Amino acid sequence: MTVVPLKFRDQPDPRRHDPWTTPSHLAGLNDHGLLTASLRCENPEKVARALLARFRGLAGVFGADEFALRGVEGMARDDIIDVMLIQEVAVRIARGEARKRCVTSSWSSLLAYVRVAMAAESREQFRVLFLDKKNAIILDEVMNRGTVDHAPVYPREVMRRALEVDASALILVHNHPSGDPAPSAADVDMTRQVIDAGRPLRITVHDHLVVGAEGVASFKALGLI
Repeated sequence: MTVVPLKFRDQPDPRRHDPWTTPSHLAGLNDHGLLTASLRCENPEKVARALLARFRGLAGVFGADEFALRGVEGMARDDIIDVMLIQEVAVRIARGEARKRCVTSSWSSLLAYVRVAMAAESREQFRVLFLDKKNAIILDEVMNRGTVDHAPVYPREVMRRALEVDASALILVHNHPSGDPAPSAADVDMTRQVIDAGRPLRITVHDHLVVGAEGVASFKALGLI
């Protein structure tokens, strides 16, 4: 498949002249209206409906990847750039809040971050938050991407990376594209393998978070750690 580079158009943005897209009106728009106002394509109302239907809401739209967005008929290249820009801004804001303090004192910010970053992913993604002795995040790294229902996890690789960055503890995170964050038997088994790999190295697994469109499940809260 040939990927055409995305470029901004040179023409003026027609949205600047629509009175209903002024800042004072934005709060009163519903999701369809807000998305319609943000699009530059020829038929924004139709495309907005298609986006919301395909991705099951605004969170899904602004979490979709480039190739998924390209699959929506009528979606302009400029619109794809805009969606991905908004997505990246949201992730960075949430990540910044999560990293301000140790994770144990900013747990709600951490949960908000992983939801923004992963809830709308169309494939499973395995992420590790590496923590120092004060439980501050040293490194936030996606270690593997997989299919719609599986992402490979290699406990030795996780611990090797933890030693490289001098981490004292970890928080494991992965997503369920199905939307249901309930841990599977395979999730539980994998978590135990990582815990066992870290025990002789004195590297603790504080929690394993499973992220879905319906919420975030915590192994610790569920008594699985």
